[in-house]
Amino acid sequence: MTVLIKLREAMKQNGFEAVLITKPENRRYVSGFTGTSGIVVVTQTNAWFVTDFRYKDQAASECEGFEILIHTPEKSVYQVLNELELKSLAFEDENMTVSQYNTYISEMGQTEFVSISQMVEGLRIQKTHDEIDMIRKSAAITDAGFSHIISYIKPGMKEIEVALELEMFMKKQGASALSFDIIVASGLRSSLPHGRASEKIIEDGDFITMDFGCIYKGYCSDMTRTVVVGEASEKQKKVYETVLKAQEAALKAIKPGISGKDADKVARDIITEEGFGEYFGHGLGHGVGLEVHEAPRLAPIGEKILKENMVVTDEPGIYIPDFGGVRIEDLIVVTEDGCERLSTSPKHLIQI
Repeated sequence: MTVLIKLREAMKQNGFEAVLITKPENRRYVSGFTGTSGIVVVTQTNAWFVTDFRYKDQAASECEGFEILIHTPEKSVYQVLNELELKSLAFEDENMTVSQYNTYISEMGQTEFVSISQMVEGLRIQKTHDEIDMIRKSAAITDAGFSHIISYIKPGMKEIEVALELEMFMKKQGASALSFDIIVASGLRSSLPHGRASEKIIEDGDFITMDFGCIYKGYCSDMTRTVVVGEASEKQKKVYETVLKAQEAALKAIKPGISGKDADKVARDIITEEGFGEYFGHGLGHGVGLEVHEAPRLAPIGEKILKENMVVTDEPGIYIPDFGGVRIEDLIVVTEDGCERLSTSPKHLIQI
């Protein structure tokens, strides 16, 4: 089923005459457009892509099934839309500022605007085989990055040096960009779940938590590994093995039919039983696709039921102030009767 057919079915169910898509990831998903400027308007009988002269040829080549409309300095995007004579237009309320909304209202007074939330994101949540292939390739680049970086890290380096080396390596492997700013948090800083790479010097005995991912043909990857520089202490080993046990238990539990909160509970119960419950302060995971953080959520409030071809992360962690932290994260795809790891990097405690 094509994306436009799925979108039109969702529109019909919600009683929308037309939808305006402005969020870049949703615009790409619906139209195929990979550029940076343009909007999509879809009705039951028409599909328009509205952009400016710079993207005219690109839109014509990428937006199959769309009529390309061009706005100019003399003819605003609002004038172009007014010529479509739409009685109502559903817009993505989470991707429009108050100022933008007010401009649409003032410039398109004959059109009624109604808000929609997460409708296109709901279509994106189950991936196609082609999308999974892109995510798989993105994850493979990330795996290669980890294999490279563990042979690169040495005591005396700065965290930022490690992050820059990872970025350069992944881009040489075909990544177009990073999924997010690389996290490299060493020593006491590893207790910061989102400790962006800093000027801190990596020292012997440090935990190093590295959370990184890349974008390949629009699709993201996301993986975390924690290593120890030198020989791990007994407490470091205990914390690491607890996280690994929780992470692998969740992997066995994740399958179609389980809710996000129940998957989270599997890992959380193990960490709590080992006495570290207060140090696991985030959810187990999240969806990944055109965005690195998207639905569904695997967390205590994650009510959504997992289905085949959803791509999610499994990333429990323990973060102890004035000691350090561990997170182990795999990117996985839900299969017919379980899940498949897309992140294949080793997960045993690596001491470098």
